Amino acid sequence: MSLRCSWVLLLLLATALLPGCTVSKANIRRADAVVAAQTDRQLSCTGDDHCAQDSPLMDAATKALADSTETQPVHVVTLLSDSEAAMVARINLIRAARQSIDVQTYIWDQDDAGQLILDELVKAARRGVKVRVLADQLFSFNDATWLDRIARAHTNLEVRLYNPTFHEAQTSPVEFAAGIVCCFFKFNQRMHNKVLLVDNRIGITGGRNYQDRYFDWDNDFDYVDRDVMVGGPAAQAMGASFELFWKHKRAVRLTHLRDVNRLLLSTPAQPWPTPTYTHPERVARVQEEADDAEWLDENLVSDSLRTSRVEFFSDLPAKTAQPQKRDAREFTAHVMRMVGSAKQEVVLQTPYLVMSKRARRIFERLHKQEAPPRIVVSTNSLASTDAFAVYALSYKHRKRYLKNYGFEIYEMKPHAAGPAEDNAFASADDGPTIEHKPVNAKRIVGTETRSSLSIRRGGKRNRPAPLVSAGRRFGLHAKSIVVDDSFAMVGSHNFDPRSDHYNTEAGVIVYDADFAQQLRDAIMRETQPENAWVVAPRQRSIPLLSDLNAAIGDISASLPLFDFWPYRYATSYELNTGCTPMRPSDPNFFSCYTPVGDFPDVAISSKLVYTRLITAFGSGANGIL
Repeated sequence: MSLRCSWVLLLLLATALLPGCTVSKANIRRADAVVAAQTDRQLSCTGDDHCAQDSPLMDAATKALADSTETQPVHVVTLLSDSEAAMVARINLIRAARQSIDVQTYIWDQDDAGQLILDELVKAARRGVKVRVLADQLFSFNDATWLDRIARAHTNLEVRLYNPTFHEAQTSPVEFAAGIVCCFFKFNQRMHNKVLLVDNRIGITGGRNYQDRYFDWDNDFDYVDRDVMVGGPAAQAMGASFELFWKHKRAVRLTHLRDVNRLLLSTPAQPWPTPTYTHPERVARVQEEADDAEWLDENLVSDSLRTSRVEFFSDLPAKTAQPQKRDAREFTAHVMRMVGSAKQEVVLQTPYLVMSKRARRIFERLHKQEAPPRIVVSTNSLASTDAFAVYALSYKHRKRYLKNYGFEIYEMKPHAAGPAEDNAFASADDGPTIEHKPVNAKRIVGTETRSSLSIRRGGKRNRPAPLVSAGRRFGLHAKSIVVDDSFAMVGSHNFDPRSDHYNTEAGVIVYDADFAQQLRDAIMRETQPENAWVVAPRQRSIPLLSDLNAAIGDISASLPLFDFWPYRYATSYELNTGCTPMRPSDPNFFSCYTPVGDFPDVAISSKLVYTRLITAFGSGANGIL
């Protein structure tokens, strides 16, 4: 029998057997008893406030709630574009918790950022704070041994995993493949929400997961990302949303997972370990800053805005079971209505420029208006993204974006000067790297947009495309929209088919001109020449040949398959020295910008070949990538 036939038979066998391998009720009861008997119950604090530290962030939220009425809500909002401030805010709020902390996330890694936040949560639980963590199973806590320790860390800490594959915390390659074969739609639908909520008064939501690269702690590749911190009634809406997910049938207790259950029944309890950080100096710095009133005032409090109308939206957990159920897609629908209402301008920042059918209809309608609004799009280049398959689909439809929707597209450079300058402090390290990791740790490397068709483990397939240039690389991960300079959204929604139809998403919409201006300024800065290339039509310099090339390119791009024509309608441009930045619609554009190719700075490699192949054959995969 050939190796291929053996693999197919193994996969079919796994497909047939794995879905039924649930944990017996007897073993669940036994594991629950082990947890109840062996979990740490000691408290480090006996005070009614559970020894919560003073926090100006919590104080501002408390005052906003006190000043709110049913008809006149009051909120305090803080845009968290800076990675250092985003980490410090989380630590400060966890330490300020008096009653409860709820955390919802898509990725939780075992690197410095993941260990630090989890250890802070354990300490809060030991003070007497009720801590709940709900993480999507596919990309979180990828180690049953770690979860065995977490299950017995403290009675006030509970972790659940959302939509686990075959009733396990850790998904093997065979199970991963079997999930595609046996139950693709369930396996492919994920919980993408990101929320940290403290005392039901103040919360953080946006794009960041718990992994080093979301806080500029990865020395090779980091994300330019964004959250918003909200204190006031909208935080209570976060709490109501979290409660729906926490009680949903897909939020599974650790004792119900086969691999964790097995460890709970077969291994003795171990004390919660002291974290071992690869870069302890960075960790020590943010821990100190979280207690530094002057630092908090300068970097967080002073940038906060007090405003009225702020709305938190989240898709319902039912979206994953019934993708076509309208009320399950509340946040997605609201984002669409928000963009569709634009009169003057939409500034959109998204890592993945792959439009759903509904989004395409909205932008086409806006562009056909008598006075169409300006549409500015900040997104990734092939050189800056680690989701090259998704980028390939965006690349295929460049002409549609430019001509049919009127997009101005700015693609981030991998060594963008702005992010490098902004986040130099976060990545600074005062000492040598310490090479140690938790026992049995398996790094989760790659992009959070990986579908069930992607390779889950770390490795070459999950790395960004190799570059011609050297140095630390940045990729865009922020998901934000500003409409008409009057209201703005920050959330987890990527404005793509996956966010529209599969993943559950969450975010806040702030109806405040000052906040909208803050966010617009942040996005527009990342479209500047030192940070991004401009995507614009090719200049037709050779009359007949250029027209022929354009015609063949149009035919090729319209085909669902065999779209191999290498000369596209548009390409990337770099601003010439001495010129002033201008829009592609400016008559002087071609005199001040030089074409730098479709994939600037990308070295010839298999990733480049894959990108071309997916452009040619992958048009049907929009909804799952």
